[in-house]
Amino acid sequence: MLNEPQGLKYHGGAVLYAVAGYILGFAGLFASHWTLNLLGTLLLAHAMVIAAYMIHECGHNLVFSSIRHNAYLGRFLSWLCGSCYGTYEDIRYKHFRHHVDVDDVVWFDYEAFFEKHPVVLRVTKFLEWFYIPAHDLIMHFIMVFTSFIIPQRRNQRVRNVIVILVRGGVFAALLIFFPKVVILYAIAYLLMMTVLRFMDSIQHDFGYNLTLFERGRPPRKGDYEWEQEHTFSNPHSFRYEVPNWLTLNFGFHNVHHKDMTVPWYRLPKKHREFFGDSPENVVPLASQLRIFHKNRVRRIVGNHDGDQPWGREFLVAARKAEVYGGNAASFLTSF
Repeated sequence: MLNEPQGLKYHGGAVLYAVAGYILGFAGLFASHWTLNLLGTLLLAHAMVIAAYMIHECGHNLVFSSIRHNAYLGRFLSWLCGSCYGTYEDIRYKHFRHHVDVDDVVWFDYEAFFEKHPVVLRVTKFLEWFYIPAHDLIMHFIMVFTSFIIPQRRNQRVRNVIVILVRGGVFAALLIFFPKVVILYAIAYLLMMTVLRFMDSIQHDFGYNLTLFERGRPPRKGDYEWEQEHTFSNPHSFRYEVPNWLTLNFGFHNVHHKDMTVPWYRLPKKHREFFGDSPENVVPLASQLRIFHKNRVRRIVGNHDGDQPWGREFLVAARKAEVYGGNAASFLTSF
């Protein structure tokens, strides 16, 4: 049973779009005309974006009233956007820790990784200058081989190997017989990763903590006032609602952190109820694009240095595009 009657229209429409867009977009990669190839690549990329944000809805149990049914849908959608190498439960657990701990809870210390591998850092910076999400590709590599890299995930090795063989086998077959399709699919996937990290990059101003597998009470747990001070909204448009459907209203992030039970299609209205109609409470799209462009190399490491503004000052600076923003953040990576 759906969580609420409106869900049939909005959640149902989003899932239908994700599935149909994935099928049609993928079919477009096989076409002989470059126009259909281009349209297919863009449609496939956006279908995966919508699938990813619907996984987020499932993780918060906002689609169905049953946790089990949300999990079924979330697992299915994870195959569409390539996050199925690990488990849906791990994605959900890490994301809930983010909310409950009021922190960016992680296992992978990428700052230390880059410090130990300066050549990798130089290559990453070179590729990122060309807008290639190399940092995210490192995260994706870990996700693919999660049970071989993360000690706490070793018990998932059989499942992990099966998924690698299935997806890897399909990928290898396409590479042999339809190399153009593989190239276009890779472009679509890079576009999806770019959209996800673009949305995540300035929604919080706190750095990460390596506490994913640790026990104990987090210092900011339950501090909802601090959470709101350090959470920021970045809609595509504050005046018009429809453009925000491109990412299922994920830009209205303050209200999502204030009330996790609000589904994506009611976030704009709830935002205005909680925070008012002033556009000064959000980061405008033009500033988001400038931040993303100016700091595409700078934000790879040291993006939470002490010289960066915090809280309300961060919002003011972000509106002027005077912050770095984070990098390689995504709720799809469960580490």
